[in-house]
Amino acid sequence: MSKVINKENEPLLKTLFSGRVREGRDKEQRVMDKKSNLILRNESGVALVVALLMIVILSLIGLASSSTSTFEIRLSGNKRGATDAFYATDAGVKAVMANTANFNTTQNPTPPALPAELVTEGITSKNTGPVFTLPVGFVFGAQPTVIIYRTNQTKVPRGIGTSAIKFEYNNYIVDSTGADQVVGISVAGSSCEIREKIVRLLPTE
Repeated sequence: MSKVINKENEPLLKTLFSGRVREGRDKEQRVMDKKSNLILRNESGVALVVALLMIVILSLIGLASSSTSTFEIRLSGNKRGATDAFYATDAGVKAVMANTANFNTTQNPTPPALPAELVTEGITSKNTGPVFTLPVGFVFGAQPTVIIYRTNQTKVPRGIGTSAIKFEYNNYIVDSTGADQVVGISVAGSSCEIREKIVRLLPTE
């Protein structure tokens, strides 16, 4: 009798066993899903990572801006120094031209050797110490170096509008070299050189 009952209950037992197995698996799956969701939802430390990334990005932007600003400051300083040197050099030419006595060149042109650009100009004499005639109250921060060279050219300049008979024409080259007037205005220091040809008219009558 009991054997019959066991055989009749076998499908029921299998069903109950498989149901419990499925229930156990479902429960285990729910637990794993819950743990996975907890792990995915765990945002602890994210704010720190984002903050570090932002700090790195802002630091790079700051370094780039600082480098650009420094470069622009140096560039503007060099430009300002070059302009300052040019005007100082040109002022040196004008300052010695105002005094006609500076054109009484009596010094031997060599030594030292002439600049390569002046070798073919027929230099006969020079004045390395011309007197600067400056406006009242004006002083050079760094006085330019000016040398006046006398040449052997006697040709009458074209388009001068004067008689070529009653005048003697003396030709000169004024060589002026100047530098920045404000110390430290540029990084490397700027200098400028100007050579200007001058013709002096002397009446012969």
